[in-house]
Amino acid sequence: MIARVRAGEPEAYAELVRAHTAIALRAATALGAGADAEDVVQQAFVKAYCSLGRFRESAAFKPWLLSIVANETRNTVRTAARQRTLAGREAALVEAEPLIPDSADPAVATLETERRAALLAAMEKLGEEHRLVVTYRYLLEMDESETAQALGWPRGTVKSRLNRALRKLGRLLPDFQPREGGDERE
Repeated sequence: MIARVRAGEPEAYAELVRAHTAIALRAATALGAGADAEDVVQQAFVKAYCSLGRFRESAAFKPWLLSIVANETRNTVRTAARQRTLAGREAALVEAEPLIPDSADPAVATLETERRAALLAAMEKLGEEHRLVVTYRYLLEMDESETAQALGWPRGTVKSRLNRALRKLGRLLPDFQPREGGDERE
């Protein structure tokens, strides 16, 4: 696909944009862009297009794009407001993607909302590197190698930081039990 874009085929880049917009929006929202998520993603796609000459053919596009999204989000958040509140981030995340279907049992929906709020509050207490690795690995459902590529870290660094982050989250959320049937991809 990248070869088609480099060859000047405009529809090829449009296909890449369509294929990766949802995950890019999730990444920007999860990393704190809030209401600016669409602008961040649009700017990230423009920067990605302008930087295609530096993209390695053997690399995967998604992690490369998400690293651009993460940088753009960081820049936007830093410029727009030095500190976004947890409530603002949570509201943006809830608006971006419905977490609980309308048909769900109200008790289950309430429990899921409480679990998510507790998890987001605990993630706010992590350092940026730990928050990033947990976000990429679990919220964006990337495997270790994709996470390493997106963050520009060696795979061993991803493993060690993820391990430390999960231990810290475990201490912050002692009563938190993961949902049954979680997908652990390596």
